[in-house]
Amino acid sequence: MTPCLTRRRALGAAILAMPAVLRHARADAAIRLRCSLDTAPSHGRNKSLADYLKKLDAASEGRIKTELFQSGQLFSDLDVSKALIQGQVEMACPGTWTMTGFIPDCDLFQLPALYGQPFTVTHKVVDGRAGAMVNGEIDKRLRGHVLGPWLDLGYQNWYAASHKLTAFEDLRGLKIRNSGGAGQAWRARFFGAIPNTTAWPNVPLALSQGTFDGLVSTDESVASAQLWEAGVKYVLADHQFIGEYIPIVANSFWSGLAPDLQKLMTDLWAANIPTYRAAMQADQDAAREKLIAHGVTYTVPPADQVAAERKKMLADQDKVAREIKVSADMVRLVSEDVGTAA
Repeated sequence: MTPCLTRRRALGAAILAMPAVLRHARADAAIRLRCSLDTAPSHGRNKSLADYLKKLDAASEGRIKTELFQSGQLFSDLDVSKALIQGQVEMACPGTWTMTGFIPDCDLFQLPALYGQPFTVTHKVVDGRAGAMVNGEIDKRLRGHVLGPWLDLGYQNWYAASHKLTAFEDLRGLKIRNSGGAGQAWRARFFGAIPNTTAWPNVPLALSQGTFDGLVSTDESVASAQLWEAGVKYVLADHQFIGEYIPIVANSFWSGLAPDLQKLMTDLWAANIPTYRAAMQADQDAAREKLIAHGVTYTVPPADQVAAERKKMLADQDKVAREIKVSADMVRLVSEDVGTAA
């Protein structure tokens, strides 16, 4: 056999083998997962997601390569739902309050049945049938797969500057800023306050200038913004509702994963969510101590007073649900999951 013929046969064999080689190379290539958050690296949510993604990199042995984009580098939480729908990002963990435009049932925390409830009750709802219903709506409307249990932000309370807050009656007549939504506005009016919506970046200046008298927020948010410098001196810690973040993976990404990688991502989140929830609570506790150290005075209403206010609110629950567009099915599931705790 001539050298020329040998070379041609070798070349032909190599060409025939190329598709298999390319398929193998593609199979071995790392799958890119970009996660978008709009909070800063110091935020508890960021720390939790950074830990999860690091663990996912290691556990997948290089099959998944994660990237965490923070401080709104890719999308704000208000815009990330649309980005998930369009497949512009693989993962996000937005707050429920940012998704109500797409999924009104995400506003379930504003229902009177959940006013002032502890974490155990809220977890019974979000880890139960009500949460599963929201997860199904996310799959249908946002084309997103919910990885597992939701991540707690923490209790929302009343904070005020020049007006003492020692009882619910002290809220009467005050202009109170909230993050938006009919549910929070309704609650302010229930206590005789005047609702105000101001974008968070503008809160310190607006509060210091007296644009509003107080606000609804969390200890961690108030402490991280150093709002004692803007005048915050008093807190009425009624724990009116718990904010939640939902870990979502775009269906366009999820459906392309091998079953073992889907199981890995699910199991890894489930194994770590108790730790992440505990860390978020610890951050809130530390923030409260920081606020107290800066002269902020706390009043915690007795549990029976909170329960009495919740009972009065429940008389208007159907009206509130219609106003915030939460479905009748969601109201029923929340009421059933809360049960006698309402």
